[in-house]
Amino acid sequence: MANHVRPISVNPADRAALERLQRAPSTAAGLSRRARAIVLMVQGLSGVEIAARIGYTVVQVSRIRRRFAAEGLAGLSDRLKSGRPPTVSARKRAQIVALTLRPPGRGVTHWTTRDVARTAGVSHSTVHRIWQAHALQPHRVTTFKFTTDPQAEAKIHDVVGLYLQPPTNAVAVSGDEKTQIQALSRTQPLLPLRPGLPARQTHDYQRNGLTSLYAALEVASGKVLGECRARHTGADFLAFLKRLARGYRGQELHVILDNSSTHTTPAVQAWLATHPRVHFHFTPTGASWLNMVEAWFSILTRKSVRRGSFDTVRALIRHIERYLAEWNAHPTPFVWTKEPAAIIRKALRRAH
Repeated sequence: MANHVRPISVNPADRAALERLQRAPSTAAGLSRRARAIVLMVQGLSGVEIAARIGYTVVQVSRIRRRFAAEGLAGLSDRLKSGRPPTVSARKRAQIVALTLRPPGRGVTHWTTRDVARTAGVSHSTVHRIWQAHALQPHRVTTFKFTTDPQAEAKIHDVVGLYLQPPTNAVAVSGDEKTQIQALSRTQPLLPLRPGLPARQTHDYQRNGLTSLYAALEVASGKVLGECRARHTGADFLAFLKRLARGYRGQELHVILDNSSTHTTPAVQAWLATHPRVHFHFTPTGASWLNMVEAWFSILTRKSVRRGSFDTVRALIRHIERYLAEWNAHPTPFVWTKEPAAIIRKALRRAH
């Protein structure tokens, strides 16, 4: 028997919208599947073939076809469910939103659904639905920080300029120290990854000492020069600085740093005066996140140090040195994309 398929007419704009709906990660799963069903119908597939491909029944495919033919894209949206209509009035919803936006008092810092439900005389699931509808998330908090450095704009332009356009006839590096890296040994060996189970380690550990890692990230190539030292002093920084300068002997060297006191000791200043080819570029006060090497320190922590178990500081240092060697065998430069003006708008508190 011939398989008669009702033709569907889709204009180019609707076709583009259907493609977006089925591919966008933010699209609800049901809406994405219905959009895909329509795309397959446009391609001429039968209801049986569409049902087999996307997991619907033939009846469901037929219903989607009728809805789209009658209502277009609007017909693909979720229908209201049958049942008792909501009993929370618009006034009550507004009261719950207003209550959520006020401090809770009573010695607590933020509302929970049950606290609001008890105060407003509704169920906590009702509060949860209202919070979702108004994008309220009292359990979350983000941080921000403004720099008050009077030279912040000039410093941002200076540092970001080195990131966006590294000098071709000189070397730019982002330098800093990651202090107090702990050599922790777990009381039991790590239980390895298994299908269905993550790797597991004991909560208990023993502290076996500390080390500080001095590192300089070459902006253009991503290579890192690193050295672990027992202390974090101006003398230690100067020793690392001398090693860094030897590594780029005969070249202009631009070093991006934060405002740590160890970077501006009299001994460091005296050494800079005798080495005019080395130039310091400081991030604004309170904006050390502008130092690119901080991103590399984060990678080191997550991929190399955090899950490790080290019985001695020397074992920790050898582990970090192996990671440095592996990184430098296949270095990855960081690509800075944000322009100075965009950073200045967010990082500086403006007087009005």
